[in-house]
Amino acid sequence: MSLTIGIDIGGTKVLGGVVDENGKILATHREATPKEGGVALTTTIANVAKVLLRDHDAVAMGVSAAGFVSSDRETMLATPNISGWNGVNLKNELGKLIDLPIVIENDANAAAWGEAVFGAGVGEAQMMMITVGTGIGGGAVIEGKLHRGAYGIAAEFGHLRVVPEGHLCGCGARGCFEQYASGNALMRHVREAINASPDAAHNLLARGDGTIAGLSGHHITDAARDGDPIALAGFNTTAQWLGAGIASLSVLFDPACVVIGGGVIDAGEILLAPTRVALERYMPFSGKHPTPRIVAATLGNDAGLVGAASLARL
Repeated sequence: MSLTIGIDIGGTKVLGGVVDENGKILATHREATPKEGGVALTTTIANVAKVLLRDHDAVAMGVSAAGFVSSDRETMLATPNISGWNGVNLKNELGKLIDLPIVIENDANAAAWGEAVFGAGVGEAQMMMITVGTGIGGGAVIEGKLHRGAYGIAAEFGHLRVVPEGHLCGCGARGCFEQYASGNALMRHVREAINASPDAAHNLLARGDGTIAGLSGHHITDAARDGDPIALAGFNTTAQWLGAGIASLSVLFDPACVVIGGGVIDAGEILLAPTRVALERYMPFSGKHPTPRIVAATLGNDAGLVGAASLARL
């Protein structure tokens, strides 16, 4: 049985795991993500791997990181949320510290591959994954292969422009998909609903500290489960945008299955059910052809780790 190591880099932790050929995580180790990024983060990744290698013989390592990764899966081309990594050949830098074959992959791509091989997308040669969190990430598997594009930056679904001159995005453009269908967008939709109907918001606001600023995503999800009308309205608005975006992406990729992951998927059918309805409404030539199944991811926070470990085998 050959083992590989997957490393998933998050905002607060670097999580590593030893993964077998069936996608089972046999051991994990985590360390805090150094805020300064750069060399300190590279060293932390190597340290996590070294701890795991003490008790397990791994044949390769895959690293899942947020940002644009070069087509040769070596260099971090752009890392908006990680300092000191722009243009860094991470494969070479880690290779100086760890004696293993190493693959670097975008985090959403790694998660999509994990779901395709071991999760909700098993058995689907054509699938997309959309991660709905603070922003929106994406990945596409076409003919059973991860689609990376000519330069390694394919499937950045969050930056599909859906509203000309719409809300300003962190990427510098306006009207990006993630400004309307992400976790941050859900919060904005709810704030707008509260401002429009403040008298109806008392129960929702009471779940936090009584102010709009005191509301968090889990407050909104819990309130929606309890039938709160403003929380449900926020999810419905988010779902309308999500379904419309999937409809446009389906014209490009024609997937059999769209896997929805990320933190917002904790809401389950509260988000997925209206998203399916919106997909049917906005799909070009709706009713004339099959539409993709929309399903929840099953690997949770382990998708990126498992996917990176699996990609290291290829």
